[in-house]
Amino acid sequence: MSYRNRREFLSDVGRGMLVAGLGSATAFELGLARGFAEEPESRLTFGPLEPLVSLMQESPLDKLLSALVQKLESGVDLKTLVSSAALANARAFGGEDYTGYHTFMALVPAYQMAGELPKARQALPVLKVLYRNTSRIQETGSNAKDVLHPIEGEHIPDRSGQQLLDAIHSADLQAAENQFAGLVEASPKMAYNNLQQVVQEEVNVHRVVLAWRAWAMLDLTGDQFAHTMLRQSVRFCIDHEQELIKRKATPSAIRTLVPKLLDQYRLLEKPLGKRKAEDRWIEELAQIIFSGTRDQAAEAVAAALAEGIDPEDIGEAMSIAANLLVLHDPGRLEKYSNAQKPPGCVHGDSVGVHASDAANAWRCIARVSNPRNTIASLIVGAYHTAGQTAMVTKEPYPFAKRLDDITSDDPAKLLHQAEEAIQTNDQALACAVAHRYGELNLSSRPMFDLMLKYAVSEDGALHAEKYYRTVSEEFAQMRDAFRWREVVALARVTASEHGFAAPGYSESCDLLGLT
Repeated sequence: MSYRNRREFLSDVGRGMLVAGLGSATAFELGLARGFAEEPESRLTFGPLEPLVSLMQESPLDKLLSALVQKLESGVDLKTLVSSAALANARAFGGEDYTGYHTFMALVPAYQMAGELPKARQALPVLKVLYRNTSRIQETGSNAKDVLHPIEGEHIPDRSGQQLLDAIHSADLQAAENQFAGLVEASPKMAYNNLQQVVQEEVNVHRVVLAWRAWAMLDLTGDQFAHTMLRQSVRFCIDHEQELIKRKATPSAIRTLVPKLLDQYRLLEKPLGKRKAEDRWIEELAQIIFSGTRDQAAEAVAAALAEGIDPEDIGEAMSIAANLLVLHDPGRLEKYSNAQKPPGCVHGDSVGVHASDAANAWRCIARVSNPRNTIASLIVGAYHTAGQTAMVTKEPYPFAKRLDDITSDDPAKLLHQAEEAIQTNDQALACAVAHRYGELNLSSRPMFDLMLKYAVSEDGALHAEKYYRTVSEEFAQMRDAFRWREVVALARVTASEHGFAAPGYSESCDLLGLT
């Protein structure tokens, strides 16, 4: 066999070493021996990580967790496992499978959650998501076929990103892939900034969260895998354009609104502002975004940027508005319910959870982008968050009548009461206890530890990890006047999702010797 480059050579050497280390019988059971013998030369491979990537993609599900625990016991760290799982997911799905990209988006949050746990339990959130990852790969047959392949030929990119934009708008996958490959080769940062002009053209939560989580994953994988991580967004956007063309549908109005507001407020002619806003101003902008139309919210943010308000303060108002959607959510209607999402629940793809995850992603992208994309991300983020109050409760959680029931000021008793509320799916009580706990200005860590426990053990309908980390990040950055609302919302969602244990969690506990 001939090799095109050193990476492919190291990949096959690594796979051969893994087969030798596991033994031929075990390797055959995991699917690795067959894959090693029949590996096509055109396959996208990942150098020294390839053996672990293939293990994630090709292992039978009933063998996966024991194999991963053996890897941990042999000295492989969680960062390497998560990186390998991300590469396996990207190669298998390419950002084109609903459960697949949800699982990818949970990987970095699961790794971050591991850092909040005692050492003995740190593998649990990671193993939980890795199990979900391989489970989806197996059930879609993606253990035997890949979506992503190497990009062949020369890549001469248009550094402005216009040709990439044109290729995506025309749903020309090959042209878009070639343009993007060239941009990443020149500079991953430049490629990411050019890509944001496409991401900003629709208000789809998965579009923006995938774009953010792919960039965040580079902290684990390194820039050498930037192309594999980021091209998932290119393909996601291409899929959307193909649907628009197929249905002869009209693109989102945000495509024309953003350029209009950039021009109207001359936002690209001045540096980003640094003026700090008062709490009252933040609350007022949050209410506009929460209760106004999408156009009103976008224009309010554009006007605030033109006035020189710090983008961080504008982003904070957007996060508060998204949090209000969680607290005002009436719960899932019976006609939209199923076994994993019963009537009244708010976990999973509820309006508030989606809005909060999206707002967090828009804010994070704004922080790592160029000034143009910082501005546009906040405008689009406000537009995305707004216009969703057609079905909200008049009174937000926690309800006043439930607050009157919480009289204790003992931290241990409050935590116990919060856990009882979670275990009985009593959303209102969980919110009331969390509110009282914050009102007493008690240490936030014990309350977060309680929520973390269930974010790890419960399935959360694909959203437990992302939403827990969304709340953790927003709480850490938000001013004191507003931050505890995030914990109240997390308590509500945690109470909602309890009772739906995550597949693979119990087996992981057994393998690690944990209760």
